[in-house]
Amino acid sequence: MKSSLSKALIAALALSAAPAFAASAAIDAAKAKCIVGEQTDGYLGIIDNAKADEALRREVRSVNQQRKAVYADLAARNGVTIEQAAQVTAERLLNTAPSGHCIQSPDGGWVKKP
Repeated sequence: MKSSLSKALIAALALSAAPAFAASAAIDAAKAKCIVGEQTDGYLGIIDNAKADEALRREVRSVNQQRKAVYADLAARNGVTIEQAAQVTAERLLNTAPSGHCIQSPDGGWVKKP
């Protein structure tokens, strides 16, 4: 019971953390081209290393650091691990990714969202 209640609380709080997940124009463009995508662990991943320049890599690292801070806060407020908070948020991010963006599948591969 506590687990499902915690997941619901985390999901609700994750929605309020949306500004922390706002991406730059560079990341949005990279997502649209499947250079960057949402991973199943709640973080951004680089899909096409050859097309990701150093500026984009820095931006991805920055976003992931911001996300980790949000996950840590959500975890502390809900009595769960950072990984659990990230996982619940990942489900929302994957489900709401726009059509045409690449997302990580449960097996670790990348798929273009229909």
